[in-house]
Amino acid sequence: MKTKILLMAFLMGAGSLFAQELDDKLDKSPMDATFYPAEAAKRAFRKGVTAPKVRVLYSRPALKGREIFKKEKEDKGITMYGQAWRLGANESTELLLMQDAMIGGKKIAAGRYTIVVTPHEDYWVFHINSENDGWGNYGHKPELDLVTVKVPVKNVENSLEHLTIALYSPNEDNVIHLKVGWGTYRAEMPITLM
Repeated sequence: MKTKILLMAFLMGAGSLFAQELDDKLDKSPMDATFYPAEAAKRAFRKGVTAPKVRVLYSRPALKGREIFKKEKEDKGITMYGQAWRLGANESTELLLMQDAMIGGKKIAAGRYTIVVTPHEDYWVFHINSENDGWGNYGHKPELDLVTVKVPVKNVENSLEHLTIALYSPNEDNVIHLKVGWGTYRAEMPITLM
């Protein structure tokens, strides 16, 4: 009996140490994915679920009391107005189109792309770029932008601690919206599936 109790105590202590060590190594901006249709994320577990038409992979940084945008380099903030931003943290944000689409009035073939945003106070410019597998926006080459889309940015009351990207349909035929929210900022870009 004593052996069992000692063994249990040892295993609980070792598990606690392992959890603490693992927690120290976890990414502070975890990777996330959003799908359209949303149920497509469950297709491996449920029969009859539609395959995804669009997927976005991105990292979700947290505000942690920081300002998101700054006007001058010496201002406090995560990224500058008027400069390309990776739309997240770590790796570049990836847009995967499983079928051809129209974005900003331009036909974009099915495939993998990078999304970069240039934020401004009243609007954001979404860049759909053919460069893949970059880190941040360091690899953003404007000459590889397939299309740029200028969209209004809204300031809302409720704040989101973590950057969040969602794909949804506003009940329009084959039109979905890529919606971005962080802090009190919200912006969305329409995508027409072909």
